[in-house]
Amino acid sequence: MGAAESTLSSSQWPADEITTVSERPETADPVLEKLKSLKIVSVVDPKVLLELFSMYREWEEDNVQKMSKRQEEIENKIDITDALAAKLLQRFNYSVSAMKTSSQHLLEVHSLQVEIGELKGRLTEVISNCDALCRRICVEGPESLRSSIKPFSVCTTGQESNLAQALPICKEIRTEAYPLPKPG
Repeated sequence: MGAAESTLSSSQWPADEITTVSERPETADPVLEKLKSLKIVSVVDPKVLLELFSMYREWEEDNVQKMSKRQEEIENKIDITDALAAKLLQRFNYSVSAMKTSSQHLLEVHSLQVEIGELKGRLTEVISNCDALCRRICVEGPESLRSSIKPFSVCTTGQESNLAQALPICKEIRTEAYPLPKPG
């Protein structure tokens, strides 16, 4: 209630006395606070009371509209959050699936590594036997084979070229020592 209304009220009814309190909390309803702060000594003018109630109704309608708008905004944010959560869950499930597949592949790699290790051991043994055979042929074998046979060492780390040299020699030995039967 403004100063003009206080003056107007007092001029119409000289017996009315209105006092206002200047401090009020910000969270409270301003119209209700004005009503509480008024100290009515006599009857309040119905027009002033009607104006107060209409102001209160307008204030409440504004608050309802603001709350509706906030609620709508919150609902929109919840919808967006739900959609993002669904996408994140989908991506998470895809990642889990990919990790399971990778894990299976790694398990298979381990078994392949074991198998390769076994084959490498067998190959080393075969090359060692071949080398021993070549040395034996060089020492004890017929003269025609001694000139074409050169012993080689079993491959060790960094000596892969020895293996590459050994394979053609072994093939040569096999074809000379054990010729394949001719079809016919």
